[in-house]
Order: sequence, then structure tokens, then C-alpha cells
Amino acid sequence: MKTPRIIDAFNKIDRADFVLEEYINEAYVDAPLPIGYGQTISQPLTVAFMIELLQPEPGDKILDIGFGSGWTTALLAEIVGARGKIFGIERIAELCEFGKNNANKYDFIKKGVAEMICADGTKGWPRIITVRGKEDKAPFDKILASASAKELPKPWKKQLKIGGRIVAPVEWSVWLFIKEEEDKFEEIEYPGFSFVPLISEL
Repeated sequence: MKTPRIIDAFNKIDRADFVLEEYINEAYVDAPLPIGYGQTISQPLTVAFMIELLQPEPGDKILDIGFGSGWTTALLAEIVGARGKIFGIERIAELCEFGKNNANKYDFIKKGVAEMICADGTKGWPRIITVRGKEDKAPFDKILASASAKELPKPWKKQLKIGGRIVAPVEWSVWLFIKEEEDKFEEIEYPGFSFVPLISEL
């Protein structure tokens, strides 16, 4: 990590608050850990790498797909602060509740800095976006995904603003997509990663 606001978030948001009780003694190991239902909380260095690529800023609206344990949602909420908001989606109902409960340890949902729902993340955010109780029709500034797709879902591309960034695993690589025009993206591949598969209702 090299960005001070990201380093601060990792220092403030304790990974131990997002792992299963039986793995609490391994919370600070640089490795993925099981969270049930065939899913994991990702390796810390991988999460740090992806968030550095994402470049979250205070005030950003960010879509967090496959939040699982809630750790990435909490990290991003800490970074975007009171002026921003994180919209988290998790497909597995039991993990959706697990992640919400974990993020609630930091009051991000109560403070309106995070909204976390159970839905099919491949379809993008399914609701009207609201920030501080007001409808916001603007697209997302950034999108982060924590499960591997065979190809980038089209709804993600549509829900990203021009100039925005998507960081997502596709097959065995982490990809950075930067939206240059409505239908034009710069694409940069970082190979050599392993993620659980992205789950869809399709």
C-alpha cells in the first residue's frame, strides 16, 4: 500500500471483526480464510492491491459486488467518509446478513455511509440510488468486485460514470477497466490471482 487514506483504513478497520470465530487467531495471516458457503475473506495483500487500483476518494459512490464478510465494504466506507457512500451486494443470503452484521460494528449502515443488500450482483445495483436520503441519478464513481467472472457483466459498465474505474477479477487475473467514453474502456490486466467464482441467478 502506498496511499495514506487506504493505509489509514486498513489500520482502523480490523480484519478480526470480519472472520468467523474459529479463525480469529488467523485474522492477520496474509491468506484467504473461509467464511462459509464456499466463500472466503480475501487475502489482505490482494485486497490492498485491488483497492489501490480502484483509487477510492472521499465523497465517492462505490458499488461493492460480492461483499461476503463485509470487510471491503467497511474499508471503502472508511475511505469515502461521510460525503460518500458504498452500495454493497451479496448473492448468498446468509453471507449477506453476516457481512451486514460485521459492517454494523462500525456503524457504517446506521450513519448512511453504506447500504448492503442481498441480490444478484451481475445485474448491477437494482434500486434507486439514494445518498443522505436524497435520490441520486448519477452513476457510480467506482466499482469493486471480489469474485471472478468469465467476462465483465454489461450492467457494471453501464452503471459506471465516464472517467470511473472498475477493478474486478476475470478468470485468473485482476483487471482494471477505466471508462473513457460510453462504450470505450481502457483495460489493464494483472495476471496470477485466484478467486471464488461470481454467482449469478442466470
